[in-house]
Amino acid sequence: MEDRRSWICLAALLLLFASCARRSGPPPLTPEEEGKTFRFSEDFHAELFAAEPQVIDPVEMVFDENGKIYVAEMIDYPDDPPPGQPARSRIVVLEDRDGDGRIDHSSVFADHILQVSGMLPYQGGLIVTSAPDILFLKDTNGDGKADVRRVLFTGFGKVNPQHRVSSPRLGIDNWIYVANDGNDGTVTSPEHPERPPVLVRGADFRFRLDRGLAEPASGPTQFGMSFDDWGNRFLSSNTFHLHHAVVPMNYLMRAPMLAVGAVSQYLYPSTHDALRVFPLTQPQEWRKARTEVRQQRYKENGGRRIEDVGGYFTAASGGTVYTGDGFPREYAGNVFTGDVNGNLIRRDILTPKGATFEAHPAKQGVEFLASTDVWFRPCNFANAPDGLLYMMDIYRQVIEHPEYIPDAIKRRIDFRRGEELGRIWRLVPNHPLRKGDLKPQLGSMSAAELVKQLENSNGWNRETAQRLLVERQDRSAVPQLKQLARASGLPQARLRALWTLEGLASLEPADVLAALKDPDAHLREHSLRLAEEFLPQSKPVADAVLQMSRDPEPRVRFQLALTLGQLGGPNAPRALDALAGIASEYASDRWFRIAVLGSAPNTAYQLFERLLTKGSAWEDPQLVTQLASLIGAKHDRRELAGLLNSSGRLRAPENALDGLARGLKLAGIHHLDAPEAEAALMRLLSSPSEPIEKAAWNVGRYLELHALLKKAVTDAAAAKLPVEVRAAAILALRGGSFSAVVPALRRVLDSGGPPELQRAAVESLASFDDPAVGSTLLAYWREYPPEARAAALDALLNNRDRVPLLLKAIEGQQIPAASLEVAARNRLLEYPDAAIAARAKVLLHTEAEDRAKVVAGYHDVLQLAGDAGRGKPVFEKNCGRCHLQRRHSGQLGRVGPDLSGVNNKTKEELLQSILNPSASIEPRYINYIITTKDGRIHDGVIANETPGVVTLRNGSPEGDDNILRANIAEMRASSISLMPEDLEKSMSHQNIADVIAYLRGGL
Repeated sequence: MEDRRSWICLAALLLLFASCARRSGPPPLTPEEEGKTFRFSEDFHAELFAAEPQVIDPVEMVFDENGKIYVAEMIDYPDDPPPGQPARSRIVVLEDRDGDGRIDHSSVFADHILQVSGMLPYQGGLIVTSAPDILFLKDTNGDGKADVRRVLFTGFGKVNPQHRVSSPRLGIDNWIYVANDGNDGTVTSPEHPERPPVLVRGADFRFRLDRGLAEPASGPTQFGMSFDDWGNRFLSSNTFHLHHAVVPMNYLMRAPMLAVGAVSQYLYPSTHDALRVFPLTQPQEWRKARTEVRQQRYKENGGRRIEDVGGYFTAASGGTVYTGDGFPREYAGNVFTGDVNGNLIRRDILTPKGATFEAHPAKQGVEFLASTDVWFRPCNFANAPDGLLYMMDIYRQVIEHPEYIPDAIKRRIDFRRGEELGRIWRLVPNHPLRKGDLKPQLGSMSAAELVKQLENSNGWNRETAQRLLVERQDRSAVPQLKQLARASGLPQARLRALWTLEGLASLEPADVLAALKDPDAHLREHSLRLAEEFLPQSKPVADAVLQMSRDPEPRVRFQLALTLGQLGGPNAPRALDALAGIASEYASDRWFRIAVLGSAPNTAYQLFERLLTKGSAWEDPQLVTQLASLIGAKHDRRELAGLLNSSGRLRAPENALDGLARGLKLAGIHHLDAPEAEAALMRLLSSPSEPIEKAAWNVGRYLELHALLKKAVTDAAAAKLPVEVRAAAILALRGGSFSAVVPALRRVLDSGGPPELQRAAVESLASFDDPAVGSTLLAYWREYPPEARAAALDALLNNRDRVPLLLKAIEGQQIPAASLEVAARNRLLEYPDAAIAARAKVLLHTEAEDRAKVVAGYHDVLQLAGDAGRGKPVFEKNCGRCHLQRRHSGQLGRVGPDLSGVNNKTKEELLQSILNPSASIEPRYINYIITTKDGRIHDGVIANETPGVVTLRNGSPEGDDNILRANIAEMRASSISLMPEDLEKSMSHQNIADVIAYLRGGL
């Protein structure tokens, strides 16, 4: 009995100790105490609007047309409830019953809404995001609770809650946009099963309920999306906090062969400097094992001393454009973004730059608002009827998701501490322009009164009035709207009047013609979009649109480049003339290039001919390459010949040849018989320029030409030629038949020549579908140099018919299982064919490593003194290829996440990330495996997706892998990180300690 009592006491003590450990760190503050920790760098203060118990865990707040306040409470965060348990998240209605400006009553509008993440007022109810669904909730009997609960759309990914569908926003164009963070999902409408599903992977989502439309939208956005007064859409992401969606996805739908690197622009000119933030808080207790020296600086501002310890954006969210009229006028159009890890709010000022913008902080070295309270979590904002900006503060001790924290640390943390807390703050200038009202009562206004609201100085009123007019479909407002569109002194009102007419299906060509001549460039830009529905049948509108090529504003000409793709028939030649003019003027601007090429997907060669007449000023390498790629993807024999014959008129013909080869590859061309192109290509192969000769051979890879193959066989064996040219000739042998070229390829492999030639021979062999390819590749396994062996392994893995041969070779010990790197083993273990994967699992089980044991074996690294100087070259050698910015096809990109913000991570977290990367994979860096219809297999992270092309990035020195969606047989996500899991084999314990020191010191 005594022993039993002792054990009970010991257990109680252990539980008490565990409870204390999980409750470590400073306690929460009362709302009044928290308010005293706020430090504004500008002439502002914060007023408490709502706090627990009236509101808890707020992540979104909206005001309906009458000022009713709805708040989304994400109580489920961070994890979904256990199976069989109801969701805890909910929506509440807040009320200020005594009129003192502070909420004193709340009631539940709707409960059991899984991880509720966003709301939008619509038709007297709410559109609500709750993965996997978008819901419509409405109270129809007046009891204050939603009795209507419909699923509008379903199929969004139930991933980490930080990355789920969120932030529904009404655009000025009457579409509703939703953040999806690029997550995989096939979205359908249960109410309309006849409508086609929408694939949203790599994109956001948008829909129009009034017209039954839904489609992917440019992005992706993580949490926080906002429009400015002119319909520009701005996106939030955790580390890169402020993007602009430059190219709308609907325009790219016209150009399925156009591969683009991205459709949104990060708005800071220098990414490293832009990522810096200036918090007032030190890392929390569980993060304090830091090795870097944190520099302390103090700035005087209005008698307050602001401590600047430095840091980086790691959890930016809720970016919102201020559109109200209560702040001083210079704040209009500024973007406010919270960083929930840094306990701060950034204010950014936007400056137009070409087709997009450039952003910079309102003040250098200090944030708009920073708090000394580590519980302060500003996650979202709302423009309000009173012209002010409201801030949601979820107020949790720990905001990071457990998925990103190592198990050893995770066990010490209470992730739900503070779940019963939450605040909403009103941001107020010390000298507001006006004292607003939160009870606008727009819902009771007539159509005529709502039209007048379009001229209200407050953006919330203008947006809400447009929404109500379109929802009501009351065409009695049309005459007044037409008058407003032409005569209002407020450009924002003229613009909303035009889009309201569009929403009422009452816009006419005369309205567009008038708007095309508007003195405000924003109106002219939008009038081009509005003109598109009239272009096929209205010659006056078409003529007026074509005349816009002389507009002085770049944004207008950018929109014109997008709109011209809608002009067909007899106007097509004039549209091409205008596109050629825009292309020659903006050749070096990637956004203008995308706009121009997206409008000429089927007439790229005719555009090329027009550009040739303009001299050489238009010859930006990227424009030439992308234009030629479209020509190659079309694989019209006469156009191929025309491009090859005309390439001599270019300053750098190799750019056009490279593009032509890319286009042929994208289209899946292997053996195109193009006799019209033979003479021109043979001339290029005799060029004294090595780059031109090599590029011509690259084109030859895809063409089946007798003279070309004969020369390829000769040049492949010509020892006097440069190795690069010989390698290109060997690769061109793939254009012949297997039986005709295999003797030449065997001679290369038998010769034991330079590795570049052997690798080229392997790649050329791999391009054939002949059954003998696999056995031929295996026959030379022991003689291959490392480069050729890696290429041969890829060739065996990347073709479904050869994988059984590879497994048989491993079983027969022709290929030692131990020689397969972890990445190759993982590909076999996750092979699309379940039978192959099962066979590989049996065969390779002795080679599988328990990554947790590997991490434990390197625990001594945490005690080693790391040196950042030594760590830098080790990082660049082993990790830089994927994590540092580099060029892919002329565009900056990376395979893995940007690491500028990891200096906030502990040594233990970084060790786990380096040695066990598959333990936690951010959704945007999931490795995808694609099987094409010809049986080839590709893998990599999705760098970008358009309706026509999937772009994979896997760190290959050849750059991104563009795959035509029409050629894809299967695409699935892998549970294994693309980051290799055996980095310890190339780094010592001290190397890893040095890399950790380098990462924690700030890249």
